[in-house]
Order: sequence, then structure tokens, then C-alpha cells
Amino acid sequence: MLKHSYLLFLFFLNFFSAQKLLVVDAENNKPISNARVLLQHQIVYTNEDGYVAVEPGSANFEISASGFQKVKIREFHSPVQLKRVYKNIDEVKMVKVDLEKLLQDVHNNYKRRYYNEPSLYDVLYKEKRSDNNQLHLLVIAEAKLWNRTNFYDRNKSFDKNLQMQLNNVKYFKNLKSDSIFTQKIKRFSDEYMGNYFFNFELSRTLAHVKNKGSESSAWMFFKEGDEQFITFKIKSGLGIDLAGEMKYHATDKVITYFEIHYLQDQYPMVKRRTGEGEEFDYQMGNAILVFDFYKNGGVYVPAMSSLEGNKYVAYYKGVKHERKISRELIYTTFKRSDTKGLNPKVDFTKDIWDNVSVSENKNNTVLLSVEEQAFISRPSPDFRPK
Repeated sequence: MLKHSYLLFLFFLNFFSAQKLLVVDAENNKPISNARVLLQHQIVYTNEDGYVAVEPGSANFEISASGFQKVKIREFHSPVQLKRVYKNIDEVKMVKVDLEKLLQDVHNNYKRRYYNEPSLYDVLYKEKRSDNNQLHLLVIAEAKLWNRTNFYDRNKSFDKNLQMQLNNVKYFKNLKSDSIFTQKIKRFSDEYMGNYFFNFELSRTLAHVKNKGSESSAWMFFKEGDEQFITFKIKSGLGIDLAGEMKYHATDKVITYFEIHYLQDQYPMVKRRTGEGEEFDYQMGNAILVFDFYKNGGVYVPAMSSLEGNKYVAYYKGVKHERKISRELIYTTFKRSDTKGLNPKVDFTKDIWDNVSVSENKNNTVLLSVEEQAFISRPSPDFRPK
């Protein structure tokens, strides 16, 4: 088993050989986070400060981001400016979209339009947790991910469909938090696994659209080649408000980017209990899910998926705790695989970093954001008995 203390900080030799690429908004020069950089043999994304490390001599690559026009880079230069897909909403000619029809068509033909055979990916796993706006956990790890069909079927054993193998933990720091959110909460569930798959979210969104009493609307506000930029809103019959955006390839009839916000922070407080049975007041927060795809060798495969939860609030013993969590998976490489799977493989009932690791030199450089670097560099408190 991987041994770690409260701080595990691994340096790697290629750090200084990588080039730093900055991606900014052309209108205001503000950094763009989560911009996708599609290199010839690898996918990377910018951090929260708009930076990403790329190999020396990188050329002929593509950069794209939600809400911006994609750009082709022939020779490396930094910063790179991206233009917004529209300058002023009043200037945009909106085209109404039948949201239910579009989602249902993609759902019904999912296995034909997205790659549906065994796949093996190199992935970068990142998880963060904070309590009252203070980071208390950061982990960034390299892993392999094997997927039998790239499709989640709740009627089949998840272990036969999705397997992960931990390779290298690049950064790890975990501080003790007095938050009740950390006390004996079971993390593993059908939903926990399903959130790795776009078809799972597609089914969930469709259920809200089709629910009795639901209202929904969708509009195409920009078009770039065959790709349509669509924004949508859903008022579910279950009382949940949802809003999001997507990119839809009209020729291939594939959703290439999907982002959805579950707006739940206006829900009333409810009573819950800790693992020890103590009662506390709890308020639902908001959730954001993102799925990004690209075409590789003529087939659509995942580039990134992420899940973020924020504004989850609890009042416990007179103290307010506001939690924020995020989990991101970047599929840096893809290749066709077989049905053998991985050995050893991650036990998903444990935290990823508590599994057996199979060390592998991947020579990747990860650039931390300013906030993350400050957290890693800050001395850890001493929790040992005095």
C-alpha cells in the first residue's frame, strides 16, 4: 500500500524543460481556466490561473475553451488569446432548439456515436476539498483507466466496466478538518461511479426534462463550422433548477462538450445526523458536472470529466461549515484495448491515493495554481499528542 504522511511532494526532473503556456481572454487579458490544449499525442488543460505545461517545441496544436472560439497554433507562443463566441448577447441571433429531442436522439444512439469498445487511457486525477474556503485536501495523481464500453450500465458490475490503476502521486496534502463532512460518510455509491460517465448524466438530465410539470428551453447562440453552441435551462417538476451549455456537432450528431449546473442552494434546511448519531442542520448546495470529448482516429472519446460541489452548508454545535469539493479526470492519452482490464486495480471503496501504486515514469509536468502552491508550501500543523 502507498505510504504517505500529511504531505507528499514529489519533484520530477522534466519540470524545467517544459514550456509554460498562458491562455487569456482576448477582450480583457484575464486568464482562462480549463482551456483544452490538444497536442499531437496528448491532451492537457490550463490550471485556475490559465497556465499549462507543454513539451518544448510543441507546434501545430489546438486550443479551445467553453465560451470561446477555438484556435490553431502553428508555432509555440505565449500568451495565447481566445476570442469570445459572441461579443454582446444583444447582437446574437438566437435559434430555438428542441432540447428533449436533441438529448433523446443522442441518448438513443450513444453506443453508435461514441467509441464503444475497450479503451485504455493515461489519466490525470485531481481532487480538492475545502471547508469554510480553506483548502484541507489536494491530491494530483497519474493513473491508467481502462473502460470496457465507455458506457455506464447500472445493471452490470462496475468493476467489469471501469478499472483504474494508480501510478504516481505527484502532490498530496491532507490536513485534519473539524468539519462534520469528514466524519464517516460513505462515498461509494451507484451515483459516485455513474458520475464518471456522460451517458449517466445524459439519462439524469433527460429525466428532469421529461418529468411531469417540468419546463425547459434551449437556444443556439453561436455556430463554428459544424459545431453549435447551445445554452439551456430546465425547471424540473421535482423542484430543482438546472442550467447549462453544450457544444453539438450537427453532422456527427454528437455532444462534444456538456456542462450542467444543479442549482440547489435555495433549498430549506433539513435535519441530518453525523456518523456518531449527533443531529445537525444541513442545506443542499450546488453541483456542476462537465464532460468534454474530442475525435481521435475517427471516433469520439473523452478528454475530461469533472464534478464540483459548492455551498453545501451545515450548522453543527453553533459553527457554520461550508464545504466545496471538486474531482477532475483528464484523459491525457487514448488507445484501443482488450477485455483483460488492469492488474492491480484501484478499490473504489477507498480513496484513490490509499490504493496500491504501480510506479511508471510518464515525464509529465503539472503546474499548480497560486492557491494550490501556497497550500502545498504551507507547513502542516502538528496533530501528534503533546
